[in-house]
Amino acid sequence: MPDWLQLMLTSLWPLVRAGLIFTVPLAILSFVFGLLVGLLTAVTRLFAPGPLAAIAIFYVWIIRGTPLLVQLFVIFYGLPSAGILIDAFPAALIGFTLSVGAYTSEIIRAALTSINKGQWEAAYSIGMTTRQAMTRTILPQATRVAVPPLGNSFISLVKDTSLAAAITVPELFQQAQRIVAVTYEPLILYIEAALIYLVFSSVLSVLQSRLEQTFGRYGGFMERAR
Repeated sequence: MPDWLQLMLTSLWPLVRAGLIFTVPLAILSFVFGLLVGLLTAVTRLFAPGPLAAIAIFYVWIIRGTPLLVQLFVIFYGLPSAGILIDAFPAALIGFTLSVGAYTSEIIRAALTSINKGQWEAAYSIGMTTRQAMTRTILPQATRVAVPPLGNSFISLVKDTSLAAAITVPELFQQAQRIVAVTYEPLILYIEAALIYLVFSSVLSVLQSRLEQTFGRYGGFMERAR
């Protein structure tokens, strides 16, 4: 067996294990929390009073206008100088959550504004409150619109978690760096890491397609019911 293949087989499980223990949980938790932040931000921008909407706009502007890596460095390396110490994984989780929240807020806001105003009027006409109209009528329809871009955002997030290696989170990419430091085989190890990311992304792409088909059938039913 060639040495390069032996090295790849030996390092495969440590890399996959790091991905399953750190990369995947970090991506899932960041996306879930980021979705909540994004929904709150989008609703605030659309329906809250001016000062609160301005705060939401400022948050999105700051996060979208600065590099994610810089944000992670500020949280993990910068905040300790102000007396705020955060461990690596929570720091990464906070950074990715804030990033996801800003970008998904724009997706959700666009999805909400794409719903015809007649849907609001129809909900009000049968006695729904604004909250009921949002949760029972608007959000279900907006979700169908938002699923494809949100799916793409999650796949990108899985790959972006490699940036957490820069703040010492022992995820997949940092595990590859550690093995490289011992074996001095960067080409083989980084290609192997890239292939593992490719597998993760491919699986997620299949799941995204099935989810889009499910919401597509729901959307077709809604169109026929109107």
